[in-house]
Amino acid sequence: MDVPAPGARRAAAARAPAATMLLRTARVPRECWCVPTALLCAYGFFASLRPSEPFLTPYLLGSDKNLTEREVFNEIYPVWTYSYLVLLFPVFLATDYLRYKPVILLQGFSLIVTWFMLLYAQGLLAIQFLEFFYGIATATEIAYYSYIYSVVDLDMYQKVTSYCRSATLVGFTVGSILGQILVSVAGWSLFSLNVISLTCVSVAFALAWFLPMPQKSLFFHHVNSAHQGVNGRVQNGSVRNTPNSSHLPGWEDMESKIPLNVEEPSSEEPESKPDRLLVLKVLWKDFLVCYSSRPLLCWSVWWALSTCGYFQVVNYTQGLWEQVMPSRNADIYNGGVEAVSTLLGAVAVFAVGYIKISWSTWGEMTLSLFSLLIAAAVYVMDKVDNIWVCYSSYVIFRIIYMLLITIATFQIATNLSMERYALVFGVNTFIALALQTLLTLIVVDASGLGLDITTQFLIYAGYFALIAVIFLINGAVSVMKKYRRRRDTEPGSPVTSA
Repeated sequence: MDVPAPGARRAAAARAPAATMLLRTARVPRECWCVPTALLCAYGFFASLRPSEPFLTPYLLGSDKNLTEREVFNEIYPVWTYSYLVLLFPVFLATDYLRYKPVILLQGFSLIVTWFMLLYAQGLLAIQFLEFFYGIATATEIAYYSYIYSVVDLDMYQKVTSYCRSATLVGFTVGSILGQILVSVAGWSLFSLNVISLTCVSVAFALAWFLPMPQKSLFFHHVNSAHQGVNGRVQNGSVRNTPNSSHLPGWEDMESKIPLNVEEPSSEEPESKPDRLLVLKVLWKDFLVCYSSRPLLCWSVWWALSTCGYFQVVNYTQGLWEQVMPSRNADIYNGGVEAVSTLLGAVAVFAVGYIKISWSTWGEMTLSLFSLLIAAAVYVMDKVDNIWVCYSSYVIFRIIYMLLITIATFQIATNLSMERYALVFGVNTFIALALQTLLTLIVVDASGLGLDITTQFLIYAGYFALIAVIFLINGAVSVMKKYRRRRDTEPGSPVTSA
């Protein structure tokens, strides 16, 4: 998402698994799980309830800010991309060290500053500075998605995760619909929508203060048994890895030793600080183990490449819509389109659970086919000078992406423990952001080629077509090898399993 462009926040669902890496050990009694969960869901709902978000590009180009298209697309929007990439890793470490809640408060404060500046800041430099604050807000989403795991019991993870993610989805959908109604029916100004957005994020910031402070985290604050477990199983620089082992050995033994009631001092050993170098060595070894798997590497490559392209399309699509049908000349329906694409995407994601296919055989071919459909949708958006065709192509684009990213997420996570799952998605997200930064620097930034919006989308269509070709070739080779092996084993004697 940029100035806060609409796409980056929605990409949070794809980035969220990386946040799981920060979860850990403090537990509260089961009867208390509902309080922090309810507070966090309320925070997520109001932080996402921003009716002005689908109309931000028209707002910046309109009379309120009087910015030119080149300033908005080539000089302002890229600042978010650079800020987010630079802040991602430091915020990751700060989230663990500060134990989540302060970083959630920082996110709420950054959102307030962002929308306050949207209302009152003027000039190119001020709006660029606003983008930096929004980079902080998006980078700190990791704290929102990891906080809840530090204060609820292990068997509640699935339930609270669904609640928290649903809260943000509902908040975004309600905000989009509300913004569309207020603009199209009530005739409200875009300035007024930003006032409502500022009010909502302020409510979210106020709610964050009532969140209980976690006592534990993954690296900097954990029970002594964790440290002993690490030292006990890492010998001579080697790590005993199994398909479902944690990337920090000893965690599977910790669960039975951590008291559910953290207020009982007699049951918990004093906090100790882990060996930082040891942690990095274990993470590096796990990285090598994970990416030595060809299927995981294949799905991860598609995940990173397609997420990079997805970020670019959703971040700049409002600019393309503005080119096709300027908001000053006609009514626009950006909010309704965002709401419809989100809801239909959610339906497609739900349908994934009922798809029956041998992903190990046909997965790469499927990725190729649907990547080609994505490329076609982006190409139609760029070339057909009709806003309704453009809207429809965007909805199709988002539905296909959300469907495929869910399948890729499931395939990657199938044989990974929770901690390795977080490591892999953290790396994939970082690669996607690095590629997006490179693409932005070359194609979008005024210091690079600084291309106009229609040329940009033509490049994005070609980008997805290139992904389709790569996976078509790779998938065809993989299918032929499997059928050849099957054919070679049929005439011979039966193979006995070990």
